[in-house]
Amino acid sequence: MSSNSSNKESRGGEFAEKVVKVRRCATVVKGGRRFSFAGLVVVGNGRGKVGCGYGKANEVPPAVEKAIKDGMKNLIEVPIGSGTIPHRVEGISGTSKVILLPASPGTGIIAGAAVRAVCESAGIRDVLTKAHGSTNPVNLVKAALNGLKQLRTRADVERLRGVTLS
Repeated sequence: MSSNSSNKESRGGEFAEKVVKVRRCATVVKGGRRFSFAGLVVVGNGRGKVGCGYGKANEVPPAVEKAIKDGMKNLIEVPIGSGTIPHRVEGISGTSKVILLPASPGTGIIAGAAVRAVCESAGIRDVLTKAHGSTNPVNLVKAALNGLKQLRTRADVERLRGVTLS
């Protein structure tokens, strides 16, 4: 059940969501096992806005809906120049570390399923990535978003430092 990418248009018609992972959890009760589901979803508009959500429910569709709702609350802005990221960046979440490198046009998204979902939803077309440590999809998605949050454009850096870069 790993990367079944469902791209439904929702919430204003501009955000697309990708289901990264659906997990089944079992609790043991007197009559046997009772299952619940947790969904990890990445939402993005493909033009620099991306977020992730995590939702839990007794059935899969409500879990995914909750995750989408959660993802819409956690949107971040990503600076994208000519289809790639402005500079190298490292994102960390838990024991997962994701390194994102800018790539030349035509490279594509070189990434695993979880990080690829984040990059595609953000609208990044060319990027190289490497995941170190835990390969837990939840942590990888959070680490990728943590890295994207650290990105600064040349104009941002000039404005923040109060200097012009040559």
